[in-house]
Amino acid sequence: MISTFRALMMAQEQIVDLDQQLLKRKLRITESPCDTEATVNDRQLKAFCSNDYLGLANHPVLVNALAEGATLYGVGSGASHLISGHSIAHDLLEKRLASFLEKHISQARTLFFSTGYLANLTAITGLTRLAPRGETSIYSAKLNHASLIDGVRLASAQMDAAVTLFDHNAPNKLIDLIKLEEKPLKLIVTDGVFSMDGDLAPVKELLQIAEQYDALLVVDDAHGFGVLGQQGHGILEQENLYSDRLIYVGTLGKAAGVSGAFICAQDPFIEWLIQKGRPYIYSTATPPAIAHTLLKSLDLIESEEGIKRRNNLNKLITIWQQEMSFETWKKVPSCTAIQPVIMGSNANALMAATLLDLAGYWIPAIRPPTVPQGSSRLRITFSANHSPEDVRELIIILKAIEQQVSRKQAHE
Repeated sequence: MISTFRALMMAQEQIVDLDQQLLKRKLRITESPCDTEATVNDRQLKAFCSNDYLGLANHPVLVNALAEGATLYGVGSGASHLISGHSIAHDLLEKRLASFLEKHISQARTLFFSTGYLANLTAITGLTRLAPRGETSIYSAKLNHASLIDGVRLASAQMDAAVTLFDHNAPNKLIDLIKLEEKPLKLIVTDGVFSMDGDLAPVKELLQIAEQYDALLVVDDAHGFGVLGQQGHGILEQENLYSDRLIYVGTLGKAAGVSGAFICAQDPFIEWLIQKGRPYIYSTATPPAIAHTLLKSLDLIESEEGIKRRNNLNKLITIWQQEMSFETWKKVPSCTAIQPVIMGSNANALMAATLLDLAGYWIPAIRPPTVPQGSSRLRITFSANHSPEDVRELIIILKAIEQQVSRKQAHE
């Protein structure tokens, strides 16, 4: 038995150990709305670190919509969806989201959640409950987001699901793993856009595998919804996919600029998750004012303004890819708003982030366990509110900082 005192000592010792490994994380308190400039400790920093890809988080239309939603519905939902917390605003939002994806999933229906983490936990654990214990196999991409990983782990613990990891860059190898599978329920689980590398999953190939080997394909499009596709409907639109095997998870706190997430699938799957998805059943519903605001956000995403914002974002990505080059650091060939710069060691990443901070930029260092050992990096993200000049100035600063870090390494 561990005493409270001993537990406190263990916590302190392990925090010191994290600090010595340069893995301790620290909170920074912002004093301004989410935008391309942030006020932190009374300092103005140029922010290239948020997931507000379309620059909608402080859009006046959405600010007014939130105030209007609070006037209409108050500031809380009061209970879970299945008790008394399911508002007309939630219902309207779910129907509107289903219309986004009806070209890709027949009988499309959606379920709204307060976070993407809860949505992924619900999708994976709920679907696993379709089969008897021990009768499900899950094939999960190695670099999936933590919420997918935790959903898979929970499904394994609760329902004895067999778990196999695969490299999303080698979809053909997945065939070798799945072709001999005899369990009645098979799930292939992948990010749409991988959050730390910015590359796209080969969803078309994965869907073909799912159809050939009788599996469901769960796609977490957290970083694609709103920015991929002509109308911003995400990776399914961009890849022109249609299948009844798709279980699509979208996030509404990134490109949509507000908060929450949703699962979209055929109606029977959604009805099952309402009955058996424990994170959904036992969570208080998101305030209806948030759902009301998201309806306006979806309008913006599909509007001419949304198209212009996506075009500007793609222009910034092109400038970065064409004009940024490093001597020792590694740039990733990403076609998304996520543009990592990989520098290997924790020390190098922290030094670069510190020098950027001194130069007036907010780009945190990303270290294990968020990324694999030896691949610490800067995770640069663009917003439609950035300008080409912003990106070119960042390029100049980063090249200078790379030289500083290289000189320091040479003298050590």
